[in-house]
Amino acid sequence: MTQFFTAADGARLAYRDEGEGLPVLCLAGLTRNMADFDYVAPHLDGCRMVRMDYRGRGQSDRTGTATYTVPQEGRDALALLDHLGIARAAVLGTSRGGLIGLLLAAVARDRMLGLCLNDVGPEIEKAGLERIFDYVGRNPAAPTHAALAERLPAAMPGFEDVPEGRWLSDARKHYEETPQGLVIRYDPGLREAFLAAFEGEAPDLWPLWAATAGMPVALIRGANSDLLSRAVADRMAAERPDLRAAEVPGRAHVPWLDEPQSLQVLRGWIADCRAAMAAQA
Repeated sequence: MTQFFTAADGARLAYRDEGEGLPVLCLAGLTRNMADFDYVAPHLDGCRMVRMDYRGRGQSDRTGTATYTVPQEGRDALALLDHLGIARAAVLGTSRGGLIGLLLAAVARDRMLGLCLNDVGPEIEKAGLERIFDYVGRNPAAPTHAALAERLPAAMPGFEDVPEGRWLSDARKHYEETPQGLVIRYDPGLREAFLAAFEGEAPDLWPLWAATAGMPVALIRGANSDLLSRAVADRMAAERPDLRAAEVPGRAHVPWLDEPQSLQVLRGWIADCRAAMAAQA
């Protein structure tokens, strides 16, 4: 069931808190919402799954372009943990959510039990960014969920052996069907914020990866990803020999996390995080 809490600036933010056990804070992709984790949710046994809609997305308040930043979203994530009385959580971050997780590793290390990154790392490929630039903040041309589902296989190259009905399910999760056509479930102002964040020279995020030292880490990469290169994934593994990692065949950006390879990594990482929680008790 969706609930709401109020951030320090008065923003009303949506979240779900489900299950019992290891607290896992699930942070969604750039334009996504809590539904990003619907496919993996049935597989997270023994976990307290906490998800949120970032400000400007889903059911959360639209608070303006200037507030749609990774640091603000990181502060909101910590505020949610505070609201729920969770001292430490394992962080599962998809794309944008993974960048938030990396930032939290550097600025709020004591709040984290571990970090799992879904198809993102300290370097982002230009081709992947340009693809996002093309669509962020814009409504799709398809008039209905069904029409969009028919177009997605061609629009999303790199995805193979997609489960039956998955494209239609995705369309319904991330777009509102109206008499005027499909409408994005987030503030169009996110486009301006996203473009501004990548103006100029890209920041060096490798120190954020180094900040994960001492915590369980995992990486799931789509084998056909245009956002996270194999070279970057290899460097991440070289710097963290204990990294649990998988490359998911037939997936581009991003894996849905219910693939066998994804689940194998997630289950091992969750076990590592449980051990870390026990050691800190």
